[in-house]
Amino acid sequence: MDLSQPISTVIPSLDGPVLAVLARTTEPLTGRRVQQLAGVGSEPGVRKVLQRLTSTGLVGASQAGASILYTLNRQHLAAAAVEQLTTMRQRLIDRIRAAIDDWAIPPVHASLFGSVARGDGGLDSDIDILLIHRDFPDPLPAEWAGLVGDLADQVFRWTGNHAQLYELSLAQLDEHLAADEPIVQEWSRDAVTVAGVGFRHLRSARRIAR
Repeated sequence: MDLSQPISTVIPSLDGPVLAVLARTTEPLTGRRVQQLAGVGSEPGVRKVLQRLTSTGLVGASQAGASILYTLNRQHLAAAAVEQLTTMRQRLIDRIRAAIDDWAIPPVHASLFGSVARGDGGLDSDIDILLIHRDFPDPLPAEWAGLVGDLADQVFRWTGNHAQLYELSLAQLDEHLAADEPIVQEWSRDAVTVAGVGFRHLRSARRIAR
């Protein structure tokens, strides 16, 4: 799945980004504004796509002075499918959250970071997941390892992207904080929490505890 344009998984042409823009708003938009928000294609190319989609009835067009304004026709039979495609990133987050909620050994913290959290990346980007667990005695419990492995398998089946799981104990997190590891700043900035306490709150709590 292209993490920057998930709709391209099903609609790889310029139609995908154009429909994604229209699906995210109910505000009528000019062709030029659609092109700006899509961030791909030329303005003439986007106008051609809009004209063709208007001919199918999926996109509505109305005259406003010298401009033509476009909206997604949400009464069209295909509109619901378009809206589902444009929410794939959020539905992935929801699925990961639901999967971890069922774990018999809950993490202290779990979050998405990297390209999936920022909404950029590409078709071959990994889906980065931070998992922080309590301080287990060595070795790690087999049940925990099984849960983590199952999650990686599920993410790949859901998206076609490999999951990159970054596992830390609380003691290892303390080491990262003490060393001021650069990746800690990335977690603080981008982390989308899916389980447990938020990363910034956890980081502050661990620093106070030290």
